[in-house]
Amino acid sequence: MRQIPAQEPHMHDGPSRIAEPDGTRFTTIARFALNPELEVPETALRFAARLLIDTIGVAAGAATLQPGTIARDFAIDFHAAGSQDTAARMLFDGRRVSVPGAAWALATQIDNLDGHDGLNRTKGHIGCAVVPALFAFAERHPELEARTALKALAMAYEVAARAGISLHATVSDYHTSGAWNALGVAALGCRMERADAAILRHALGIAEYHGPRSQMMREIDNPTMLHDGSGMGALVGASATLMAMRGFTGAPAITVEADDVADVWADLGREWTIESNYIKPYPICRWAHAACDALHRIVQEQGIRPNDVDRIEVRTFTESARLFSGAPRTTSQAQYSLGFALATMLEHGRITPHAISGERLRDPDVLAWLPRITVTEDAHHSARFPEGRWSDITVILRDGRQVHSGDVQARGGPEEPMSDSELREKFESMTARVMPRARRDAIWAMLEELCEPGTRFSALAELVYPEVEAQ
Repeated sequence: MRQIPAQEPHMHDGPSRIAEPDGTRFTTIARFALNPELEVPETALRFAARLLIDTIGVAAGAATLQPGTIARDFAIDFHAAGSQDTAARMLFDGRRVSVPGAAWALATQIDNLDGHDGLNRTKGHIGCAVVPALFAFAERHPELEARTALKALAMAYEVAARAGISLHATVSDYHTSGAWNALGVAALGCRMERADAAILRHALGIAEYHGPRSQMMREIDNPTMLHDGSGMGALVGASATLMAMRGFTGAPAITVEADDVADVWADLGREWTIESNYIKPYPICRWAHAACDALHRIVQEQGIRPNDVDRIEVRTFTESARLFSGAPRTTSQAQYSLGFALATMLEHGRITPHAISGERLRDPDVLAWLPRITVTEDAHHSARFPEGRWSDITVILRDGRQVHSGDVQARGGPEEPMSDSELREKFESMTARVMPRARRDAIWAMLEELCEPGTRFSALAELVYPEVEAQ
């Protein structure tokens, strides 16, 4: 990839005049990201609200899991704010840490439940990082209107999406989402802080330079709490904004300004990719969803019970076939296990946060299925990745019959979106164990209120800061 030469900054007394950006393409991107009058289609705004509430539900469901508690306590000890002006509260906790620390803790928490949204072409996740950043920066702007916050969120989804597509199109390795969603966070921070184009350019450069270019498949082969790197993406992106605001400089972001990614940014502001994000029905790796959907359909349509089944054969794409194959000992391993997901779906008919944690990891009825599920890579499905997540399965019954699913694409995306009732059911599955009915209902009601003129973003924020409580 062509390297863009760093520009020697012209320093002035204030951070708002670090350096003047050059190049018409960056100028167009800066106008999109920073324009307070940015025109966002109403459909995109409403989908942003949908993604926001869904992500909040996942954050609540993850609040009591070990990674979330570690992250929040770590932020208290090592990401403390120097003053109230630089502090933000952590969601479902209430304690104050620095703005980057709050973004990092929540993104790490969400990432480790793995029920958050994503975009096929990026091979990863955006909301996991930009939603935590939105709440962290919003603490500094109590007057923020909800529709203004949704505009910032929609903008951040667009910048992050194109940064991700650019990165994967120009490098050989498969990097985690934190490598590129950090740029979406930086853009959001600059918009929220009313930075100028020069600061945005440095912030994007810092975010890209320090973004975690970690290898996704290494985590797939060895599932841990690292997950998709979005916690570090949020930390780096938020820090990049605040550093650039103080005059810290960064080389121009290659994923934004290099000539060979110009086409990726050409439709910015005309094509809203946010509406192509999928919402996960299950809190597990997206690569396992198509097979789970296929099994669920077969079971429902054929009236099959677990005792009717002898074994299950799965054909899927390369990345899915590499998911963890043993008996999971941790929630991370369970989330990255295609066999465990299918066994859970067969035995319980659904996959909830409760199903992939605690004693459920040792459920003998579920574990007994693992040797009876075979997974093979299919070139036909692999050729359709990353634009789609396709699989097909065959359920072999004890009476000798075989039921074929045919090719199935994971639902939840624009091809087969989740209905309002399905989204509410997911929200309930995430939140019912950690908050009372009244609080759940109040958060859900914000889905419509966020789009109403005059609604303050703080009306939602105040509902999600207090600690969760076991029900």
